Parts: sequence; structure tokens; C-alpha cells
Amino acid sequence: MLKIENLKKSYAKSGVYALDGVSLELKEGEIFGFLGPNGAGKTTAIKILSGILPFEEGSVSICGHDIKTEGLNAKQNIGYVSDTHIVYDKLTGREYIDFLSDIYNVPLSERKERAEKMLTLFELTDAFNSPIKTYSHGMKQKIAVIGALIHNPKLWVLDEPLTGLDPKSAFNMKELMKQHASLGNTVFFSTHILEVAEKLCDRVGIIVKGKLVKVGNVDEIIAAYKDKSLEEIFLSVAN
Repeated sequence: MLKIENLKKSYAKSGVYALDGVSLELKEGEIFGFLGPNGAGKTTAIKILSGILPFEEGSVSICGHDIKTEGLNAKQNIGYVSDTHIVYDKLTGREYIDFLSDIYNVPLSERKERAEKMLTLFELTDAFNSPIKTYSHGMKQKIAVIGALIHNPKLWVLDEPLTGLDPKSAFNMKELMKQHASLGNTVFFSTHILEVAEKLCDRVGIIVKGKLVKVGNVDEIIAAYKDKSLEEIFLSVAN
């Protein structure tokens, strides 16, 4: 689903790499948690694999498509939700979902069925025909999620997806992630909520100062640290 090899990225006028030799491979049907302190490189990595940021060295491929040389084919397999829920707020929710559905060539019957299910799940049906600029923070997050899943992507990429969601919506979001992975797709998400990562993820990776310092199965990592919590392990590794 996702293969990253020796990825390096630096920003102008910076003497250090934001990402320094990151390598990672994700397989079908897994939920992968991307953990790290602020400024560790999580969002940079996510924007690169989503095709938003360029990079100097290494390679990134989505479902076998190189992000540099086959960008459109790679992006057809990605559903991306940013940490700032960037949406076109002058559009109504319906117009926004139709716009994304057109980009990804989703047939009318399929987009209607998928949208109705997620609108009901997130209790957003009544606001669907209202301009997004009238939505609350949490509602914008929900419409961004629906837009990212409307084409049923193979790889779902989320940057802090639970931010701004009420407890019920956060629960539904986690259930959506489980459902998406159960269909043979892959979920890659960053989070600071380590309890969520411990319960939800098949594997996690911890990135510190641009280096991926630990990757593994959650249960195996906890067992290796004599059954400490993932939070305690994270603090130990990050320090």
C-alpha cells in the first residue's frame, strides 16, 4: 500500500533535515499510528506522501505508483484529511462532496450511497445543503473526512483526525478506521492521543527529530518494555 525508502527532506535555510532517512512499508488491512513530539516531522512526512510537498532524496510509492513520476495515479489511491481540515468553505457540504466525487470519478449512485451513510453516522444530514463557512470546527472536520472517503481510497491518510470532535464523533471516526482496514485497505494516521494508538493500531512508528526510531507491532513493543504502557514507552524513546 505504501512504501517509503530513505526519505530525506529539508527546508530552506535550515541546517538540519526535517526527515532524515525515513523508511517504512505498510501492508493491506493494517492501521498504522504515526507518533512523535511536536516538530518531529509527522506532518512533513504526511504532506510528502500525499503529494503536497517535494523532497530531496529517497522514494515514495502508493500502491506501486511512484509519487514523483506517477503522481496522479498515486493520488487516486489516497484519501487525505489534514490537521487543519482545509475545505472550500464557500461551497455547501453537498457541493464540496460532489466536487471531490467528480475529481475521483465516483459514479452518482455510489457517491450518494456512501455520502448518506457517513452523513447519518456523523449527524450531518441537516447541514449538508448549508455553506461550509457556517459549520463549526467539528462539522468541518466531519465533512473533510467524508470527502476523503467518498472514493473509497486504498490508503487513508489522517493528520490528527480526532482533533475538535466530540466523544460520539470521535468514537465513530475510530469505527470508520476499523471498517476501512477490515476491507483490505490501509489507514495511516498521526496522533498525540497515545491511548487511542495503543487500542486501535496494529503497528506504530515513533519519529524523533526527523528519524524513525522505532516501528513495530503494538503488543510486541509493550512486551519488550516489560508491559509498560505505550505512553511510558513513547516518553522513554522520545527523550
